[in-house]
Amino acid sequence: MTGLTNAMTVDVEDYYQVQAFAHCVSRADWDGFESRVEANVDRILGQFDAAGVHATFFTLGCVAARHPGMVRRIVAAGHELASHGWEHIRADTQDPAAFRADVTRTRLTLEDIGGVPVTGYRAATFSIGARNLWAFAELQAAGYRYSSSINPIQHDLYGMPDAPRVPFHPEGCDLWEIPMTTVRALGRNWPCSGGGYFRLLPTVLYYQGLERVNKTEQRPGIFYFHPWEVDPGQPRIAGCGWKSRVRHYTNLTRMGPALDKLLRDFAWDRMDRVFASVLAS
Repeated sequence: MTGLTNAMTVDVEDYYQVQAFAHCVSRADWDGFESRVEANVDRILGQFDAAGVHATFFTLGCVAARHPGMVRRIVAAGHELASHGWEHIRADTQDPAAFRADVTRTRLTLEDIGGVPVTGYRAATFSIGARNLWAFAELQAAGYRYSSSINPIQHDLYGMPDAPRVPFHPEGCDLWEIPMTTVRALGRNWPCSGGGYFRLLPTVLYYQGLERVNKTEQRPGIFYFHPWEVDPGQPRIAGCGWKSRVRHYTNLTRMGPALDKLLRDFAWDRMDRVFASVLAS
């Protein structure tokens, strides 16, 4: 549609591991939940294959350790394997030593299972911001080449509105931060990278925003979603509250068809290839 190739990304986590349920689902109880992530990832792999699209899969280390065959299928299909941290712990709740241990363990586990270098990272819930910019130096020391962890918007759970909207070197680092895509209008940044907004708002708004980024700003965008978003039959979490219910369950039935259309209407590829010129500089 626009002539530019954009980055398609998947944050690989199970439905009960999300930030929206952190207040009502204990990590100690995770093993008691039905795991649906492998079947959902296989469905997504089928959709990508049918569309001829390759993507980057930011994968939790604990999920990879539980489903190594899934990880190998991601790699065998030609997708980029990247890190989402070990257990979906917000980076801004960790100290530097704990964060370093987390991202190092995850990278080594993914590389051992997938048999490929892992150079990309995305923080759980975009939890790198003004309070923990030290995380970039830790990522570089842990062997990562890029991060896609800052969302330059105002949000109740995350966001760094005054961050650059384009790839940049954090101060003192050779590592690249490739921020999530936004559109600048009315004096502020507006989300334009998929996620829950893609399900909650009219799809046309995302299309208009991405076309503007591609055509007017002449740069690629990033789209992200989760495997549980293509799974309307997933179990419902009791007692999660109305806000979490709206964020997590709204329009799950339309996500699969909407994703198929999105894959047809724009050009997509892996993060490391879409931003190859940036990462090489």
